[in-house]
Amino acid sequence: MVSLRSSGPLAVGGPLTMHLAGAETNVAIGLARLGHRAAWVGRVSDDELGEFVLRQLRAEGVGTDGVRRDPDRPAGLMFLERRTADLTRVRYHRAGSAGSALHVDDVRAPLAAGARVLHLSGITPALSDSAREAAAFAARAAAAAGVTVSLDVNYRARLWPRAAARAALAPLAGYASIVIASEDELDLVADPGADEATAVAGLLRRGVRTVLVKLGSAGARAHTRDGVERLAAVPVTAVDPVGAGDAFTAGYLSGHLDGLDLVDRLRRAVALGAFAVTARGDWEGLPRRDELSLLTGNAAGTTLR
Repeated sequence: MVSLRSSGPLAVGGPLTMHLAGAETNVAIGLARLGHRAAWVGRVSDDELGEFVLRQLRAEGVGTDGVRRDPDRPAGLMFLERRTADLTRVRYHRAGSAGSALHVDDVRAPLAAGARVLHLSGITPALSDSAREAAAFAARAAAAAGVTVSLDVNYRARLWPRAAARAALAPLAGYASIVIASEDELDLVADPGADEATAVAGLLRRGVRTVLVKLGSAGARAHTRDGVERLAAVPVTAVDPVGAGDAFTAGYLSGHLDGLDLVDRLRRAVALGAFAVTARGDWEGLPRRDELSLLTGNAAGTTLR
């Protein structure tokens, strides 16, 4: 997806800057920057915007062999309007886009090629019936093959109502080993109105191994059958919160792939979330592996010479 960012109200005009965006691409880039082999599967438009998406992914070391160019549909667009210093509004133009045409046939070969982790976002199933079927097929096939399935609920009210999201995502969570959600998203993979304890207990009974609850500036909680671990956020000067949740997910999955214990996975997750909010853009501020200690090893305002 292409993101067009404004520095002020859209209604008064002004320059827009073009960026690559999308929950799954953000996670893939975060993992690739930390040295993991990551690939993105999807559809892009067969034009200059589609080429922009592919060039950005390839430049970040993300595999694109599983990407299909769609000659009949345009690129999905997202407008980010910096309405005030403290408020950003998002407008989606994704209906009928190349990405919304994702089909089961698009994911068969990439899944057959094998992976250690399949990461899915609740945004893709919101785009169309075929995208929803593709996500469900991918989750089922990966789980059956013993692949760790990660599901970030990532609810977007501008894309679909909560009832529709729950109908699609609650069954999907049954194939996941890792479920990631903010506090207000948990009941979308549980019974309507369920509190955190009830939702987590239900997910663990269904076979989910870890439930991660994102708390924004308050950090995160990780629930397993052994109990709950809590970790505070890394204190930083935040300039742009967009992409922080995806960065958190990339950090956690990186720790999982590296074989870290739960607390160290959480530490890496909150560290990447902190990196994300200190720079403008969904993923531009994410660290390389040798930069992971920058935020925790230096005081605010430090200049490294």
